[in-house]
Amino acid sequence: MSKVLVSNCDSYDLNQMKTMIQASIDQLGGSEKYVKKGQKVLLKINLIGPKKPEKAATTNPEFVRAVGQLVQSWGGEVYVGDSSGGAIAGMAPTKKSFIVSGIEKVANEEGFIIVNFDEVGPVKKEIAGNYSSELYITKAIEEVDVVINLPKMKTHSMGIYTGAVKNLFGAIPGLRKAKYHKDGPNPLDFGEFLADIHKAINNMPLHIMDGIVSMQGEGPTAGNPYSAGKILISEDPLSLDRIAMEMMSIDPDKVPILQASVKRGIGVWDRTQIEVIGDVSKLKKYKLPKKYFSKEPTDYDRVKGVIDFFKAVPIVKQKKCVNCNTCVDACPVHAIDRKTKLINYTTCIDCLCCHELCMVEAIELKSQKKYVNVVRAISSIFYK
Repeated sequence: MSKVLVSNCDSYDLNQMKTMIQASIDQLGGSEKYVKKGQKVLLKINLIGPKKPEKAATTNPEFVRAVGQLVQSWGGEVYVGDSSGGAIAGMAPTKKSFIVSGIEKVANEEGFIIVNFDEVGPVKKEIAGNYSSELYITKAIEEVDVVINLPKMKTHSMGIYTGAVKNLFGAIPGLRKAKYHKDGPNPLDFGEFLADIHKAINNMPLHIMDGIVSMQGEGPTAGNPYSAGKILISEDPLSLDRIAMEMMSIDPDKVPILQASVKRGIGVWDRTQIEVIGDVSKLKKYKLPKKYFSKEPTDYDRVKGVIDFFKAVPIVKQKKCVNCNTCVDACPVHAIDRKTKLINYTTCIDCLCCHELCMVEAIELKSQKKYVNVVRAISSIFYK
């Protein structure tokens, strides 16, 4: 039997959030069950892109403040991390996302340590039964004692819903996310990658969803804010998602991206085996994405074509390079030649360590096709 606690919380008032979250934690067995004094605790937020808090696309900074303060009161050292989206368009907006979302400001005020997953490097995970031939996740997860997942309650224009299970896709650093999107354009296949990631992480005992202001409609970035007034907490990401979808009036059978997690035992899916504490009444007039009601089949080969068209790679601009070799030493797979700074793209795993750590901005992300770079330059104007 899995347990999901749902609290009513109508604003991002700090004291109200902390009171509600602590009460739920107490009902699950108390904070000491999850965090011990002196432990490093990573808050895995949803930082999908450089979006302001009022857009409801990212975990709200005040929500992060509330959870972070609680973790500090439990004796933990707080880290806040993610790797933003934008990989398909060849962008790397994580640094900007921390600033625009307000997360960096809160972290500085509270003494939380920001962790840009694109900077710290990846680690290869080989798990029995993996769908992916090579799975690379952020090294940051291995360098902390505890991970607490802080997803945002949102719709998804392609996948219908995104929550606790999907939030771990941000554990894939840099442009590597684009490869997994290409290898799994079908939601059933892509769901296997998500299950791989969850299987690879063994220090994530808690999931706390920001549903105070949700995103409805054409999420995960282009939808509209909806005041749902909810905080959902569980030890089980799949059960949490099942209950969130129930409140959003989403038929769970219409979210195939989660089927692999059900099949591979990431959590409990059977509604009769989920104990819910709190109000789970349906959200009134909650708008779902158009795809939810469409009977038109999706052309997944076209999705792969778009990803191939926009594929970008890191390129060293020789005129700006000062030959410090930071990129060479940081590359986890030794893909950069120390003398020429040429990158072996067969070896490169698109983690973006070189790009993020270059202090003179000598590494840019470009397609190897010049006309694609023109298209990307134009499209980037509208990526706000």
